[in-house]
Amino acid sequence: MNISKQEQRTLHALAQGGRIEHRKDDRGGIVEIDCLNRDGWRLDDCTLAIFQKLRRRRFVASREGGPYRITRDGLRAVRAQLDNR
Repeated sequence: MNISKQEQRTLHALAQGGRIEHRKDDRGGIVEIDCLNRDGWRLDDCTLAIFQKLRRRRFVASREGGPYRITRDGLRAVRAQLDNR
């Protein structure tokens, strides 16, 4: 499956326990997102366009209005990376 570098980086952060918090406008559409890793740091590579691609492919999902988290399909799509801390 073809996944861009930014999508891969976002999925990797989500696979390690991160989340995508969203803000909606009056009509209910998502207008702003923040991708946070498990430590609470913001990921700059995650833009609204990247988020919409991941959501369209069903790699991320929200439950009961909460933050978006990675799905099983997203976990299968992410490639292994070393965590250089």
